[in-house]
Amino acid sequence: MARDGSVVPADPQAMALVKKKTQSSRSWILFDASGQGSLLDVDKYAIMHRVQIHARDLRILDPLLSYPSTILGREKAIVLNLEHIKAIITAEEVLLRDPTDDNVVPVVEELQRRLPQVGSGHQQEGDGKEYNVGQHDMEGAEEDESPFEFRALEVALEAICSFLAARTTELEMAAYPALDELTSKISSRNLDRVRKLKSAMTRLTARVQKVRDELEQLLDDDDDMADLYLSRKLASASPVSGSRGGGGAWFAASPTIGSKISRASRASLATVHLDENDVEELEMLLEAYFMQIDGTLNKLTTLREYIDDTEDYINIQLDNHRNQLIQLELFLSSGTVCLSFFSLVTAIFGMNIPYTWNENHGYMFKWVVIISGTISAVTFLLIIAYARKKGLVGS
Repeated sequence: MARDGSVVPADPQAMALVKKKTQSSRSWILFDASGQGSLLDVDKYAIMHRVQIHARDLRILDPLLSYPSTILGREKAIVLNLEHIKAIITAEEVLLRDPTDDNVVPVVEELQRRLPQVGSGHQQEGDGKEYNVGQHDMEGAEEDESPFEFRALEVALEAICSFLAARTTELEMAAYPALDELTSKISSRNLDRVRKLKSAMTRLTARVQKVRDELEQLLDDDDDMADLYLSRKLASASPVSGSRGGGGAWFAASPTIGSKISRASRASLATVHLDENDVEELEMLLEAYFMQIDGTLNKLTTLREYIDDTEDYINIQLDNHRNQLIQLELFLSSGTVCLSFFSLVTAIFGMNIPYTWNENHGYMFKWVVIISGTISAVTFLLIIAYARKKGLVGS
């Protein structure tokens, strides 16, 4: 494998072959500004040389290492680690890791569809006539002239927000019926089912919370958002680097960047008006997806509250049954005391010790045994009837 990497045309058969390779974790797909993709099977040194990032930044994208969701702005690249979406975005291209993954394939298709910049100079109608973009179409033209890195970032954010929202919806569809079934019938099977759903909800909440925290941290720091304006930094640094000869390594790493600096400069000038402190465009983009991921987190919070309410209801039910059992035990103990009293009377009359009052009164023993047994049986039946009335024992 060459250090500088080999470029292969991106077609379905080639992607299937890459998926079968043992080194598939090193496979990348590269998208240029026109949305054309090319498969790359390179090592980390070639990627570091191409996008000018450090090894510690590339390590964040390693699928074998567990790193939380992160959006890092570097001098010439954006390092993006959002769950299964692991990408490196520059001012001219996007490198997406593991393009054959089932969860990444929709992102690949969306990048191919949305990365090409739509021209805003003319508009073609159905009858074949061309019309210049008027005053009313300026707003749409400005959206079409968004920097390349923002269009790629928007695709990634939209994909991860949709993915987490879909997982939340699936969890809700499984959790609410299980909780309702548990409230109607408390059994080991239902309890174990709810336990697994609660564990899945906890893990999903942590993932959603991390993405939300990352977006919130970016929104709270204008400097971090300014670091993500790669086209602006490229447009402002290109004359200096060209005069000093410091950009040779970058042009060698990305051959197409030289021919597109003018376009990136025009886009940067049109969107940010040469104001390095203007981060309004990116702020609006991040706020939109922050609200979406915050809505997903609110759904999970509502589900957690529903689970907690169900647990409280079940605990109340169990406490009620426990109190009923304690009450039954109390009545049985009272009945036992009553039976013990009559047993004591019977035992006294059944002793063989001679009594003066027992002479010529043998019939008394028979009557005491009959009366004691009758009272004991009636007392026992009354206790059972009361317990059935209260629902302490079954019928």
